[in-house]
Amino acid sequence: MSIIAQSAASVLRTASVSRTALRNLVATRGLAMVTDRPTPMVAGTPSAFLPAVSTSSGNLPASLKMKTGQIFNGTSFGAHKSIFGEIVFTTSLVGYPESMSDPSYGGQILVFTQPLIGNYGVPSAEKDIHGLLRHFESDRIQVQGIIVNDYATRYSHWTAVESLGDWCSRHGVPAISGIDTRAVTHLLREQGSTLGKIAVGEEALDGKLDDYFPDPNLRNLVAEVSTKVPLQYNPEGDVKIAIIDCGVKQNIIRCLVARGAAVTVLPWNYNFNKVADQFDGLFISNGPGSPSTCAETVSNLKVTLDTYQRPIFGICMGNLLLGMAAGLESYKLPYGNRGHNQPAINQTNGRCVITSQNHGYALKDTHMPVGWRKFFVNANDRSNEGIRHVSRPIFSVQFHPEAKGGPKDTEYLFSDFLDQVRADKVKRQSANVFFDQEIQREAAVAFA
Repeated sequence: MSIIAQSAASVLRTASVSRTALRNLVATRGLAMVTDRPTPMVAGTPSAFLPAVSTSSGNLPASLKMKTGQIFNGTSFGAHKSIFGEIVFTTSLVGYPESMSDPSYGGQILVFTQPLIGNYGVPSAEKDIHGLLRHFESDRIQVQGIIVNDYATRYSHWTAVESLGDWCSRHGVPAISGIDTRAVTHLLREQGSTLGKIAVGEEALDGKLDDYFPDPNLRNLVAEVSTKVPLQYNPEGDVKIAIIDCGVKQNIIRCLVARGAAVTVLPWNYNFNKVADQFDGLFISNGPGSPSTCAETVSNLKVTLDTYQRPIFGICMGNLLLGMAAGLESYKLPYGNRGHNQPAINQTNGRCVITSQNHGYALKDTHMPVGWRKFFVNANDRSNEGIRHVSRPIFSVQFHPEAKGGPKDTEYLFSDFLDQVRADKVKRQSANVFFDQEIQREAAVAFA
């Protein structure tokens, strides 16, 4: 046989083996599916390496009904209940446990543009040395419901303890698979974030729209997710930071305590000004809904800006509330910015950073108040992504430097904030030492 003929035969044998291996691989994995029917396994596959399977019953019909008239039909894989909410979408590729447990998603039906969701399951609720959840951003699912294109009932990950469907069912959160999420996203981009309903069971088959779609943004969602009592983390830290909790994520607290701060989390409407002298810095957190429902917090912050001379840092809702206290107005974005790949341009040095975002409102920054400047601007829609004071250590950003999930390009902002806090504390302590020494010298002269 010629060399050419031998090479050709070798290629054919390799192709045949490859096709067989591919068929076996597909059969073994089972791919993603919207049903929990078991998939035949290849004989001889070690059971220790088989992917776990969801135990949620699923299979009930479900539909996404939009107030604007569109209805999308699919299959339920979460709780068997119907809910209302504001339909929004996220472009994030990973991190569904973090996104779904983020308090900023309160009141919302979350559409994932990433087609395959659930393939790595859901991790445990273990905590770190500071008592903070390692894998979630709060102690429960915060979204009203989720919409996915292809739910993977077979999941596999070393941290997983249950399926996405089981997690949703346990928390009473409905979920739909088999939806054309591209079509839904196109609608949301064209008509803006839309009120909607997830219907499960017979309700999903009637093809009817409800007469009334409640708007969650009219509720004070911040009050619903904020702590009711002060909480402390890392009390032995060298600087004391107060957090105004509008729905603070666990990783925001972690980013502060991991850098040595002692953190006290206060309710959203707590009058910080009464205890301001006990803290070296103030942090204003992320949170859900409309900033207009937090008038009490804005009123408190106006007093803070007039009387508190120490560093202040805000994120997401914190940026909105700080801006409103400074004199800016907020407005609702057409469909918001949600995902892990949003570009923001630093207005002080022109650098572009890739950020994690989740917000539906922004500040009107056309005319900045005296003493304030734009800090970051979104490179896509030019919406405000942050503000800063020109002479005082006060700044805030609309995006999420703590990520979870997403890029950590801007996590340095926590270090910048705490550097300012420590520098200010040293300055105050030095001034106090100098003042005490002056008093002692004056007293010695008086009694000489």
